[in-house]
Amino acid sequence: MHTRLAFQYVSGMHNPSSWMFFSLVFLGAAVLAVPLFSRLGMGSIMGYLAAGIVIGPHALALVSDVQDTLHFAEFGVVMMLFLVGLELDPRRLWALRRPIFGWGSIQVIGCAAVMTGAAVGIFGISWQIGLAAALGLALSSTASALQVIQERNLMRTTSGEAGFSILLFQDVAAIPILALLPLLGNSPTQSGDGWTHALRAIGAVVAILASGRLLLNPFLHWIARSGRQEIFTAASLLFVVGVSAFMEAVGLSMALGAFLAGVVLADSEYRHELETDIEPFKGLLLGLFFMAVGMSLDLNVLLDSPLKVLGILAGFMLTKLVVVAVLARVMRLPREERPVFTLLLAQGGEFAFVVFQTAVGARVFSEATASLLTGAVVLSMLLTPILLLLADRWVVPRLARSGMPLDETEAPEAAPVIIAGFGRYGQIVGRTLLANGMKVTVLDHDAELIQQTRRFDYRVFYGDATRLDLLRTAGAAQAKVLVVAVDDPEQALKIIELAREQFPQLQIVARARDVTQWHEIKERGVTYVQREVFESSLLSAKDVMHALGMDDDEAADRVHSFREHNLDLLELAHPIYRDEEAVLALARRGRRELQDQMAADRAARVENAAREKLEPSSGS
Repeated sequence: MHTRLAFQYVSGMHNPSSWMFFSLVFLGAAVLAVPLFSRLGMGSIMGYLAAGIVIGPHALALVSDVQDTLHFAEFGVVMMLFLVGLELDPRRLWALRRPIFGWGSIQVIGCAAVMTGAAVGIFGISWQIGLAAALGLALSSTASALQVIQERNLMRTTSGEAGFSILLFQDVAAIPILALLPLLGNSPTQSGDGWTHALRAIGAVVAILASGRLLLNPFLHWIARSGRQEIFTAASLLFVVGVSAFMEAVGLSMALGAFLAGVVLADSEYRHELETDIEPFKGLLLGLFFMAVGMSLDLNVLLDSPLKVLGILAGFMLTKLVVVAVLARVMRLPREERPVFTLLLAQGGEFAFVVFQTAVGARVFSEATASLLTGAVVLSMLLTPILLLLADRWVVPRLARSGMPLDETEAPEAAPVIIAGFGRYGQIVGRTLLANGMKVTVLDHDAELIQQTRRFDYRVFYGDATRLDLLRTAGAAQAKVLVVAVDDPEQALKIIELAREQFPQLQIVARARDVTQWHEIKERGVTYVQREVFESSLLSAKDVMHALGMDDDEAADRVHSFREHNLDLLELAHPIYRDEEAVLALARRGRRELQDQMAADRAARVENAAREKLEPSSGS
């Protein structure tokens, strides 16, 4: 149904002026609101939601077709889940089966049971209405939570995996929830229809998993052979939209269908190409989705019954906060990661809108009740970024300090080196320095890694290194060197800019993932920049030459010549790196010069070898 409405929405916009107007409204609102809220530290999601409220039918009324916009924008959530699926191969997904169905079922059933009990026992609401409302409110926002998890680079942490598992279960739980709703109401629809839809949905999941390897890879290979990038992009979008439409046609969540399709292609050779093609569309449509959620907030309902809406909001969020906090403790999540994990799952979710509308259709409760519940869910999604900001400022630092030995809560020591990001790259740097008797302070957002690192001779601090207060606490004002080794390129640039502005005495040593980031870091005045795989790749090239029969000295000389030439060329390209044509011309010239140099070196070696053979004979 959602897919049909989405395409009706698109096809109905045949008037060019209306397309232009809506484009200006949505893009203008996003461009103004998102940077403003990001600047205030509230994040992009809060900016999109606020922009949607302002342009929606209950404020400036620049856009009135809220439901159609919301259905169309759901493709942003679909594409996000597809990209998440591409990051998970089937073996890793199988390894997560216990947290998905174990902790996920406990969260959904536990929250729904407590809220239903409170509705029936305290407020005297019928159990059918209480259960339908509780099932919708028990679900969390997959789009919002995964966006925050990815922005904070938490997907590989303990709490990130746990949160993802529970969110994935909630998408799976959509099938039995929608099947149950007709049984709770007075709808003339036959009760067996819900379970028939559920069986069809399960069959569709099996069909996608079974046919994925047999059909999808050959199809993408055939498309790739055309050699046209725009056709491969179109095929990528067609694939995601097609699978999602198929899954929804059999009564399953579009997002869950896209996720399964991503998992099927996780180990495909086209994985990275698919990610590159879909990422821009995902970002734009996901922003549109959050704006549509903001537009759906009915301010009239909020003004007419503010106490009811706020009561529902406080009741369901407090219930979920308590249940999820207990669950986090039972799961033994690191203390520092629990606040974010709890807040992300305590908010309402976009799928609640579908549950409430289905409940109205099944005559479980009225449209007025659905409006009250929808308003509370939207407010929870608006409130969550603010609560996360407060938790980052007040709660997480206290939990991090409470887990440290007493000497780590004192004033920071003057460690000469701070390493921001302690993954594989940062660990090698730290171990090398530590082996040479140099004191090192470590900053990282992975609480479990921080706990392990404390057992060695590092001073460690949990948190986001882009925060000025954390850098100060870690001793950045007294340190001499800051090593920026975080994975996320944008986060690395923020840390560099903050350090150069606030701590000018720091020498910065930065890790660059590729040539583009190398130029961006150099542009910020950093002298010491190393590409993360450059040196190891050169050593591998030397090994290849040796394996082909070349002696060690010659292989080392050739690799050294290439290294020096590449670094010189990189320095020459830096002033013009934004001019693509100039960079390509320089690269072609550099390639010719390198080939000439290598040819001259080979000729010199041959001549020297011939001379060495002649010298013994002439001496005799």
